[in-house]
Amino acid sequence: MSNAIEDDSFSKPVGRWSVFYYGVGHMLNDITSACWFTYLLLFLTDIGLSSRDAAVVMLSGQIADGLATIVVGELIDRFGQFKIWHGAGSVLVAVSFSSVFGGCIPCKTLVTFSSIVETVSYSTFAAIFNVGWAATQVSHMSMVNCITLNSTSRVVLASCRNAFTMVANLSLYGIALIVFDVIRAKTHADIENQYRWIAYLSIFIGCCFVGVFHLGTYEPRSKTGIHGNIHARISWTYWFLKILYYQVALVYVLTRLVLNVSQAYLAFYVINDLQMAQSAKALVPAIIYICSFIVSVLLQEIAWNGRRLKAYYTAGGILWMFCGVGILLLPSSMSIFMYAISVFIGIANALMTVCWKFCALLSI
Repeated sequence: MSNAIEDDSFSKPVGRWSVFYYGVGHMLNDITSACWFTYLLLFLTDIGLSSRDAAVVMLSGQIADGLATIVVGELIDRFGQFKIWHGAGSVLVAVSFSSVFGGCIPCKTLVTFSSIVETVSYSTFAAIFNVGWAATQVSHMSMVNCITLNSTSRVVLASCRNAFTMVANLSLYGIALIVFDVIRAKTHADIENQYRWIAYLSIFIGCCFVGVFHLGTYEPRSKTGIHGNIHARISWTYWFLKILYYQVALVYVLTRLVLNVSQAYLAFYVINDLQMAQSAKALVPAIIYICSFIVSVLLQEIAWNGRRLKAYYTAGGILWMFCGVGILLLPSSMSIFMYAISVFIGIANALMTVCWKFCALLSI
């Protein structure tokens, strides 16, 4: 009788406050991730690291993220305790992120600023950051199916999370725009202070929302079905026998490659090649994201099928190629047109991202 009552309560729609508390739980990850991909390489090269060493730092973080996602996912699947993983990951994210943009701590301790020590230091904290990021992401995402059995509420929870992802990104670019405008980069120390303030303010905002999440969200049960049954675990080798797995993975990898590379290098291009104002480092990404958000909302109203998904995804890819040609040929004397190109980049990003997500959903 008690199991029936409990299952009935889990089948009911989730309340608005519960949705809100869950939705804000990924804000720290989202705002630091936006800062990471947009400004990390620019920050590292501005403080004196070579392009090669900066790439090593970024690569070390991505490798750690890939490995940690697999390990953390398996551990959470075995032992549960979502909030503990989320809290521990958030602590790692906050500490390591502030350490990366706060300067080379081992260099100050050892009183040496050799390129090797700097690269090893930043790479270590980059790896720690991505391990924490993976722990927070996997634990937060996997909570949805354990919070409620109601399919509508699951969609609402995921939508709220995505909405606050957009809030996080726009908050970062708003912070960056203000910081770049207030703190003029006249000296090397000014440049460090710019990025330091962006990082610290991002961490502060993200940690506030992490606190709201932990205070308002309860620890959900795991692996329980509609009638209280424990679901059988599927071996991870099962997916490697499915052709569809590789197809969806390939589309995802190519989509993320376009989005991440453009996000990571556009700030370089805007400042170094087009010689635009410092504020452009925040305005260009913000325009891209706002346009992407508007198009994403409009695309939600379309009745999707396989043929339409392919057509829209292809259109996004072609549009991106035209934008790439425009970026390649754009002279610095006509840098103002970069804002117009940013609009079309945002549209292309939305087409590719939304179509990939619906492709994954229709494949399940």
